[in-house]
Amino acid sequence: MALTKEKKQEVVQALKGTLSKASSIVFVNFHGLKVENVEEIRNKLREEGVSYVVAKKTLARKALEGSDITGEMPVLEGELGIAYTEGDMTAPAREVYGFQKKLAGNVTITGGVFEGQFVDKTRMTEIAEIPSMHTLRAQFVNLINSPIQGLAIALDAIAESKEQ
Repeated sequence: MALTKEKKQEVVQALKGTLSKASSIVFVNFHGLKVENVEEIRNKLREEGVSYVVAKKTLARKALEGSDITGEMPVLEGELGIAYTEGDMTAPAREVYGFQKKLAGNVTITGGVFEGQFVDKTRMTEIAEIPSMHTLRAQFVNLINSPIQGLAIALDAIAESKEQ
């Protein structure tokens, strides 16, 4: 069913409102995706605080045209899904990338918006590979703990050798 001009304007205004508040946006091609996979993606994204909306490419372009986003908009291929968040800037890319690996061929990142600039799919994939803050903190603690643990093992070995 075709959308009326008024309905299209409403959709564009709604997209402008939500995307203008987003800290990070990922454009997703979800061609050939099964309904159960779509529900799985939506639920996982929701758990991570990421919103997901499906939109017509022409309406999404119109919504992004008047924004403060710099750079050249990437080519949007296939059906367009938009994952966005106001929180963790890497979360949308990271979560979509997880599904891209899981559902190879049916879900692909086609680009996005990061730090107020349009980025292509290569750059957005690099962003997706950045671990979450929780993981980064755990790695940092492990990095700090490693020398201390080595020192404790060495001191214990010295103490045992002196006891013998």
